[in-house]
Order: sequence, then C-alpha cells, then structure tokens
Amino acid sequence: MQRKVVRFLIGKILQVEALLLMLPFIVSVIYRESWHQMLSYGSVVLLLLAIGTLFSYKQPKHFKILAKDGVITVALGWILLSFFGALPFVFSGEIPNIFDAFFEVSSGFTTTGSSILVDLSILQHSSLFWRSFTHLIGGMGVLVFTLAILPDSGSDSVQLMRAEVPGPVFGKLVSKLSKTARILYGIYLVMAAILAFILVVLKVPLFDAILIACGTAGTGGFAVHNAGFSLYDNQVLVEWVVAVGMMLFGINFNLYYLCLLGKVREVWKDEEFRYYIGIIVVVTAMIMFALVGNGDTFMTNLRYVFFTVSSLMTTTGFGVCDFGEWPVVAQTLLVLLMFCGGSAGSTAGGLKVSRVVIFFKSALAEFKRMAHPRRVIVPKMSGKALPKDVEMKVTNYLLVYIFVFIMILFSVSCEANDFTTAFTSVAATFNNIGPGLGDVGPLANYSWYSNWNKFVLSIGMIAGRLEIFPILLLFSPVTLKSFVKSSR
Repeated sequence: MQRKVVRFLIGKILQVEALLLMLPFIVSVIYRESWHQMLSYGSVVLLLLAIGTLFSYKQPKHFKILAKDGVITVALGWILLSFFGALPFVFSGEIPNIFDAFFEVSSGFTTTGSSILVDLSILQHSSLFWRSFTHLIGGMGVLVFTLAILPDSGSDSVQLMRAEVPGPVFGKLVSKLSKTARILYGIYLVMAAILAFILVVLKVPLFDAILIACGTAGTGGFAVHNAGFSLYDNQVLVEWVVAVGMMLFGINFNLYYLCLLGKVREVWKDEEFRYYIGIIVVVTAMIMFALVGNGDTFMTNLRYVFFTVSSLMTTTGFGVCDFGEWPVVAQTLLVLLMFCGGSAGSTAGGLKVSRVVIFFKSALAEFKRMAHPRRVIVPKMSGKALPKDVEMKVTNYLLVYIFVFIMILFSVSCEANDFTTAFTSVAATFNNIGPGLGDVGPLANYSWYSNWNKFVLSIGMIAGRLEIFPILLLFSPVTLKSFVKSSR
C-alpha cells in the first residue's frame, strides 16, 4: 500500500465533502436559522478544508494508484465521510450522540434509509436537507462525483471507480474515465431534476420535492416529515410517481446512455434488465393475490404493493403502509427482494439481480454437467458466454456475504427481542434497504440498539454499499499494521 497516495486521495475527498457541506450551510442562511446552527455546519466545513489541504497539499512524486490503494481509499474515505458528515448533527445538538449521528449519516451516504430518529420535527431545514442530500451523492458514489468534478483524474482513477461502483463487472462508457463519470452523473442529476419538477407540478412544496427526489434518485428513502406522503393534497399521484421513480433508478445507468445513443433495442437485449422488470411484475402479482379479501380496493392494494415492491427491490426504503401486517407469504417475498436488490450499475443496493441470475445459471449448468458429463455446457448472460472468473467471483462474493452477514447477525441478536427483528435488522442495513420487520419495521426505527450495535450496523451499511471486500481489506491485519507503522 502506498500511504502517501492514499493520504493525498483522502485529502481530496475531504475537500469535496467540505464543498458539499456548503449547501446545507446556505440552506441554513436562506431559512434564517440560528447562528449556532450555521456555525455547526460552517465549523465542519473549515475543519474539512484544513485537514483536506494538509493531506493533499503536496502530490506524491510518483503518483500511481494501484488496485489496493484504490480499494483502501474508497473504504477509508466512506468511513471518514460518514464521521465528518455526522459532526454537524452533534455540534447542533439535534443528534448529540456521535454513534447515533454516525449511524444516521452512514445510512444517508450508503442510501440505506435506516434511522434512529423518532421525531423528524427536531431537525431544522439545513439538517433535513443534508440528511437527504447524502442520498443523492452516495447513490451514484462519492468517488464517482469526485472523479466527475476533478479537471484531470487520470487513467489510474479507474481503481477508485471500480472499488465503488456496484456490480460483478465494471465497464467504462467511453475511453476517458472522467468523462464516463460526468456522463453517469449528468444522466442521474437530470433524472432527479425531472422527478423534482413533476412533484412540484403535483403541488408538493419545492423544498420537500427536492428532498424526496434526492431520496428516490439515490434509492435512500429518508422521510421528510413524520406523516410521510399523507401531507400532500395529491397523495395518491405522488406515491405513484415516487414508486415509478424508484423502479427507474434501480436500472443500470449504462442502459440510459444506450437510449441517448438511440440504441433502444439494445436495452431489451440486456438480460439483467428483463429479469429486473420480470421480478417486479411477478412479485407484485403474487402479493396482490395474497392480499385478496383484506378490505381495501384493488387500486389501493395495487398502489401499496407496487410501491412497497419497488421500494424494497431497489432498496430505497420509502413506506406508505405497514407491510409487517401483511400475510407471512407476502413478508417472505419482501425479505427475498431485500437480498436480491436492483441492477448492477444503478443506485440500488442488495446482491444485485445480475449476481443472482449468474449464481442460478452457474448452479443449473453444474447440475446439467452432472447429468451429462460429456456435454460442454457454458452458462450465458445476455447471449454471451460467462467467463469462468466472473462465475468464480460471484460464488466467492456470496460466500463472503453469508459469512459477514452471520457475524453481524450474531452481534445484533444479543440485543434483539426476536429473531425476525435481528435477522431483518441485518438484512435491511447490510443490503442498504432501511426498514425491516418486527421492532425495526416501517413504523419503527433503530434508536433502541446500543452504541456498539449501531456502530456495527453502520459499518455493515458501508460494507454492503461497497460490496464488502474494501472494508475487509481496510480492517485486515496487514493494512492496520501498515497504518500503525506510518504513524510512528
């Protein structure tokens, strides 16, 4: 590991966060909040600028980002972003416990949407904005944002983007990485702006529309008000718009780029996209069937079910009903969606549809090989043969995923009142979803967990967002030993 390179990159990341924190500071000024509130954000901006400048004042002579440097920078960067992003809440006194604040901001940046807040009215406009704005930046990736705004990120920056962009396979849209980042963020922000505009047309206040768009685009799901969407006059239409929006942001953004190039037919050829849409349609239909006779009208059930399926499939976490009251078969389907997640290359979390499909295709191919030993059977994805290394990576990822999941579950189960609560607490945070079942259901929160488990779940959220390996490498004995040596 090149410590000087990592330090330089971390400095740049902290400077970018200082720039981002200027926005809630401006919101605080616009809404004429107290000097104490403005100072809470302003002081963190100055702190980040000081540390960031100190770290990145001098670029290393032989500046080359190796794969390990990129992975460690991304992992350490996300933890530091969450820590410093939590300080305004602590300084303002809105969330005085640093573990609570770290949990809240980690949930924001990772687009999880889990919360420790019981009453959102304690937050002023600047904090409500910062809380939801972290979804928008974290959705596409903080490092992707950094690469998009840097004048010359260099070809080596692919190591950063590869470590942060979710999915089993990473690919650039164009030859230059910085241009790829700008294209992705351009599409992303334009879609978010369109969504906010539609919400304003539906008479949602501008401030609320921006925050809801941030939560939907980043597939995060932080609520703006305690009452959720019920405050708005056009509640039904707003819920439909958000439901469709969540589904659209769960699609691989590379496919939107293909649409811009006029290659619309290529989109339907993408097998992951077809499975993604198919799962949403099939699960919605199955849950609708399970809810027959529950007393609500067909259209009400359809709205609730499609919204919930879209929310959990894309790991957004917005809620319009208490699905903890639904039949067990419906809850089981929703838990399975939590693990599946959205498409690779989207803002959604979870295992990703492509991984699930590859895993089942590999398993089916292995079964066929056992039945017909002499046949050459090669699983395919989107009409192309799957490379052996991709199959191996997916299998290894699933094994590590299960191991880490069990470790977090063991810690959480020491406090949870029942297995459903413990299991879905981990499933909802590790897969970056938000609400679970039981004591962490859509009408509850995570405030009752101890500081230790809040920290464990926070690291779990970051690990889930970065797909585990960067965090494991960061906390490995070799890396920690290297940091200790550098501090001497």
